[in-house]
Amino acid sequence: MHIKRFNDAEPYEAPNHWGVSGLRLQGFEEGGPTNQWVGFSQFLPGGGAGPDSTPFEKVYVVLEGEMTIEWDGKTDVLRAMDSCTVPPGLIRRIENKSNHVCKMLVVIPYPPKA
Repeated sequence: MHIKRFNDAEPYEAPNHWGVSGLRLQGFEEGGPTNQWVGFSQFLPGGGAGPDSTPFEKVYVVLEGEMTIEWDGKTDVLRAMDSCTVPPGLIRRIENKSNHVCKMLVVIPYPPKA
């Protein structure tokens, strides 16, 4: 069992992101998860990421606010408690187009070992 308090979450910066504050809730630590890590992102209005892709899938869970996601010429809006799986290699762009902060969990597998 590995318990980590929110006050102990470490900030991190994700590449190709803007207007966001990220905290690592679990992962990259002794006793933590071995398959994936969990981030908590707070996107300011106008904040976002991409367009880009990763070689592994990830899961987004919107906790509060809303996030617009664009992929393959499609657009959708995730709202509180909506989630999506982003497949490996899919080019996506996300942006908080609202006037409220979007709070989102991101679950990502660890990168492959070199």
